[in-house]
Amino acid sequence: MTAHAISSSAAIDAAKRRDELIAFAVLFLVLAAAPAVIYPFFLMQALCFALFACAFNLLIGYVGLLSFGHAMFLGLAGYVSAHMAKVGTIDIGSANFGIHLNFGPMNPLVAILFGVAASAILGVLTGALAIRRQGIYFAMITLALSQMIYFFCLQAPFTHGEDGIQGVPQGKLLLGHIDLSQQTTMYYFVLAIFVVGFAIIHRVVNSPFGDVLKSIRENEPRAISLGYKSDQYKLAAFVLSAALVGLAGATKSIVAQNASLTDVHFAMSGEVVLMTLVGGLGTFFGPIVGAFIIVAMQNYLAGFGQWVQVIQGVIFVACVLAFRRGIVGEIAHRLGISL
Repeated sequence: MTAHAISSSAAIDAAKRRDELIAFAVLFLVLAAAPAVIYPFFLMQALCFALFACAFNLLIGYVGLLSFGHAMFLGLAGYVSAHMAKVGTIDIGSANFGIHLNFGPMNPLVAILFGVAASAILGVLTGALAIRRQGIYFAMITLALSQMIYFFCLQAPFTHGEDGIQGVPQGKLLLGHIDLSQQTTMYYFVLAIFVVGFAIIHRVVNSPFGDVLKSIRENEPRAISLGYKSDQYKLAAFVLSAALVGLAGATKSIVAQNASLTDVHFAMSGEVVLMTLVGGLGTFFGPIVGAFIIVAMQNYLAGFGQWVQVIQGVIFVACVLAFRRGIVGEIAHRLGISL
């Protein structure tokens, strides 16, 4: 590679980083000021789903793996986090022989970390099976595993079946000095979690590890021929995506003060695909925009009942026809910037 080509590539990378930094600064300022004009609970819901969509986009947009079962990580983390925040017990084994730990109701941040850990462990177990296949076979395996987790959550004693876990305490942070029952305080807590999760995804994608993931997406046989163990990289990306989805699900259960079967149902896996495609597959900010659009439709069009799904379908078709790269992807392409 010539010196001119190297300098040109460096200039492109610098411009890309500048565009992304400006976009992130604008996004952060808008979100920081948003509670003044928009209902905070809606914003918190949207941020949780935005993190969910960004974590899903890490897998499909940068590794090329389409999962139809990512709701299992969202739902399981929500149940674990809600249970630890409300009850704080861990039971392993049977009544005659097993382990029973009683920590009591936990600090919400610690409860969220338990949810993340549960999703990461589930990601290791399910990913080890799923990444052995590619394409539609990978998608079907993740869907089947997700259905298994759904029925587990339906039958497990600590989830309370169809009733779910209700009345989850939001608790306090920093030795009781930060009361999360205050809506504004809770909002900025959720915003901080979202920013951390988004920053992790951005760093991963722009690291040497992320470059390997993108090379696997573009041409896996060639990446293998260069000495990269693609299965290990794909498993690492799958587990990371699962953990970040768990972070979203655990936070959501604290925000909504409940955990239910809705979050672990396969329909939720379909919704995150819709969010990612509407916003822009393989873009940093597309899943965020897509999540806000879908959550806004579900909240503000609730009066239409079942017609909400029809309206969502019409909007999805319109986006596919008018914005082939998604809303953010199309805007970035026409403006010649990186988002």
